[in-house]
Amino acid sequence: MLDTRELGRRPGSQREVTLSVPAPADLGIDVLTVPEGSPVDIDLRLEAVMEGVLVTGTARAGLDGECARCLEEIHDDVEVAFQELYVYAEHQTSHDEDDEVSRLEDDLLDLEPQLRDAVVLKLPFQPLCTEDCPGLCPDCGARLAEDPDHGHDEPIDPRWAGLAALAQDEPDEK
Repeated sequence: MLDTRELGRRPGSQREVTLSVPAPADLGIDVLTVPEGSPVDIDLRLEAVMEGVLVTGTARAGLDGECARCLEEIHDDVEVAFQELYVYAEHQTSHDEDDEVSRLEDDLLDLEPQLRDAVVLKLPFQPLCTEDCPGLCPDCGARLAEDPDHGHDEPIDPRWAGLAALAQDEPDEK
């Protein structure tokens, strides 16, 4: 929760805020997330407007996860921008409840929902360790990036497997 009382309710007044907060739980997606408790650096501009407080900001955090193709560990950074209007209680309408409008509660605003939305929307649906990651061998699970010439013999059709065994038993005639 961020206190906006110092800003006052005078439209046009503004304040710059820089803070570092611990990351909340489950900030990310299944395969790529901001570790819980790790620092999230936030730069904000709070502007008083007629209806409430307009918050514009950026957030930076470290990411941990795994490649969607080869399951290699990924360590990266994310930077997101967000903007949200937090409405004073006296300016809320009955439509606001249906539209999920952000509200100020006793001049306090909660940044977590906007931060969560901004971070999750910025993350790739399938994160990769490299742009051209070849993934894993579908037959044995070997990492193809470590062995680019990896391959297997063509599988034998089970209906012909008996004949293949006969061909291996025949002596070479020359």
